[in-house]
Amino acid sequence: MAKKIAVLAGDGIGPEIVAEAVKVLSFLNTDMALGLSFETALVGGAAYDAFGTPLPQQTLNLCKNAEAVLLGAVGGPKWEALPHAVRPERGLLSIRSELNLFSNLRPAILYPQLVGASTLKPEVVSGLDIMIVRELTGGIYFGQPRGIRLLENGEQQGFNTLVYNESEIRRIAHSAFKTAQKRHKKLCSVDKANVLEVTELWRQVVTEVGKDYPDVQLSHMYVDNAAMQLVRAPKQFDVIVTTNMFGDILSDIAAMLTGSIGMLPSASLDANGKGMYEPIHGSAPDIAGQGIANPLATILSVAMLLRYTLNQPEAAERIEQAVNTALDAGARTPDIYSDGTTQVSTSGMGDAVLNALKG
Repeated sequence: MAKKIAVLAGDGIGPEIVAEAVKVLSFLNTDMALGLSFETALVGGAAYDAFGTPLPQQTLNLCKNAEAVLLGAVGGPKWEALPHAVRPERGLLSIRSELNLFSNLRPAILYPQLVGASTLKPEVVSGLDIMIVRELTGGIYFGQPRGIRLLENGEQQGFNTLVYNESEIRRIAHSAFKTAQKRHKKLCSVDKANVLEVTELWRQVVTEVGKDYPDVQLSHMYVDNAAMQLVRAPKQFDVIVTTNMFGDILSDIAAMLTGSIGMLPSASLDANGKGMYEPIHGSAPDIAGQGIANPLATILSVAMLLRYTLNQPEAAERIEQAVNTALDAGARTPDIYSDGTTQVSTSGMGDAVLNALKG
């Protein structure tokens, strides 16, 4: 039986970038006899427009029954005035919660061809290779109670709850330590334990879990310092583990070290390796439909899908090498373009990767 991949293009540039990723994966599916099938469904704003909900039941059922989920991006100004419960982003958060995708892997790798695209000096970022492990189904994004209320004096008050159970911290810590074991055996846990009791517990639990991994060097850092250090000396880090909100922010900082947020993939995994794969950037509605979006983060997300869920490391490496070859040939979307390279469209970049795969 074919292994089903759920394809959720989403909103904005989502359909454009996902089309290029599917084009690459479809070629490998045939070339390497991977036995995959693809089924599409709506999510986010597109789903709300069609069904009045950002996550229709049929989309959720597809995600639950598929081997893996490939997602584009969701959201945009068109839906910002909607009630919080039906905004496009709730569809994405609900998939993460319903599938228990608690471990988010966000690599930040600077390709040597793009050193000049980073805003930092080459000597600071050359050779950058960081993995951020972000807890994805807990913390302030999911904590209750939350909302906006009217106080007795007539003033409005917004409130959210930052909460983590010990078990939630323990499982993401294990995921991060195991990731570090496969890399350079260095793990930095980022918190705000000097101010927030919830991250005081985070630090305690991560330290305790660390006793099970004596081969991994564990350090701790406050999030404000970590943000500064990512810009000052990013190559000091190997693996970073942190909370949902801190991980959201730090991974975007790390993204810009690489020259463009359009280069960074991500994997969101459950305890058994099933995952949802997506670029870390948003739906970029301001450039949607113009054919200038960078599809490489989505294509590299397919490589992560092959590696982490389908256990096809050879296929994953072929995609990663093909991206390198396309960049070596000078193909650039506008976000990474520089003098001496060739500006290509979204589909043109997908074709460049595909041609490299074909050899």
